[in-house]
Amino acid sequence: MTTTNSIAANASQTGAKAQNDHISALKFITCGSVDDGKSTLIGRLLVDSKAVLQDHLAGVQRQGETDLALLTDGLSAEREQGITIDVAYRYFATEERKFIIGDAPGHEQYTRNMVTAASSADAAVVLVDATKLDWKNPNLALLPQTRRHSLLAHLLRVHSLVFAVNKLDAVADPVLAWKHIQGALQSFAQAAGIAVRATVPVSALKGWNVVDAHAGWCGYEGPTLLQVLEVLPNTPADTVLAPAFPVQWVEKFSSSSDTSQGRRVFWGRVAAGSFAPGTAVQVFPSGQLATVAQVLDHARRPTDVPAGTSAGIILDREVDVSRGDWILAAPTAAAAPAADDDFGDTPAAAPAWPASRELQTTIAWMDDEPLVAGRVYWALHGHRWVKAKVKAVVHKLNINTLAEEAATQLDPNAIGHVLLVLQEAIPAAPFGQARVLGSLILVDTASHKTAGAVLVN
Repeated sequence: MTTTNSIAANASQTGAKAQNDHISALKFITCGSVDDGKSTLIGRLLVDSKAVLQDHLAGVQRQGETDLALLTDGLSAEREQGITIDVAYRYFATEERKFIIGDAPGHEQYTRNMVTAASSADAAVVLVDATKLDWKNPNLALLPQTRRHSLLAHLLRVHSLVFAVNKLDAVADPVLAWKHIQGALQSFAQAAGIAVRATVPVSALKGWNVVDAHAGWCGYEGPTLLQVLEVLPNTPADTVLAPAFPVQWVEKFSSSSDTSQGRRVFWGRVAAGSFAPGTAVQVFPSGQLATVAQVLDHARRPTDVPAGTSAGIILDREVDVSRGDWILAAPTAAAAPAADDDFGDTPAAAPAWPASRELQTTIAWMDDEPLVAGRVYWALHGHRWVKAKVKAVVHKLNINTLAEEAATQLDPNAIGHVLLVLQEAIPAAPFGQARVLGSLILVDTASHKTAGAVLVN
């Protein structure tokens, strides 16, 4: 686990550069089990960082006291039941950085909402309620939702994970509880292969170690949670890979008299690599080759555009490209034959992003109906829809033991390895290599509900 000392040491190097810079805004989510204090923690961050107006505070009073959780629980059903149902986003800024917070629900039945929020987050703060654990036991067991949300954040390549141990002010011996819970979290993270940026003891209700430090509490002398968040890195874009671009929208300007290049702009967000004039590309699935004539940014200014950035691409000639197609790096030149004779076959050029119909995947299942072999779903890859059939459920992951168990189906909110067969090949890549090319969404063909989040292995 990364020590909090290194985070504190980097704090002074980040402040001036990050201030008022929208690109460096950190998008993070809070997750964990039910009633761990996620909404209250966000409310504390907003109030203590002076991001809430007095009239807003006056509207979240209950029996004369401020209910911090109501600052994020905006749905009437959430306020009536005192739970978080859907993801609520809030924005605030400090002198060091801007933040976008997603308050993810803790109930198991709303795991799909947490997955949605985590898929675009730079960091995840996993809350752990000390009062729910056998904190006197040095070998205490963590709550299933703590494990599930940590594993999901790890599977979804959330770049930074932070544990915040909450409600230590409500236990008889906070020093002992902090020691045992911190040890349990460290053991779990090591067993799961999860890199943890920091573990911080906090009291969301009282505000200890959230924004303002409570020196010496629980024997902890590290940075506050906000200080940790201020220096966390943003998720790096996949800029070092071969260029890949999913076409989302085709704009025609056929009235132009310029015939030296194509007269359509293909808009979307660069998935991998970067695009610049002169880049040799191949259209998928047609296989047509072309060269990039011009690249436009979101304001239609000519520029080079890297991964993670929206762009408009104009090719050097008219090529049949539609929404859902991919513009990929052209195949690399084949190596020369080993024997220089008239009968040697020249190897075919290797595609930068090979297409495949069979995918070994990890699926976080979010539908109410279980995933079973033989079912057919719509799969969305980039902006391309294809039919996907479940060939086999290989195994499911036991979130308590982290063991891979034999299974014939995936129940709601389960995670497992599944073999998918697609009706058409797609340029998929391992999710660990390329975030956009390695992810799909499964949609039920009848109800049109999102059924599963798919990560290509």
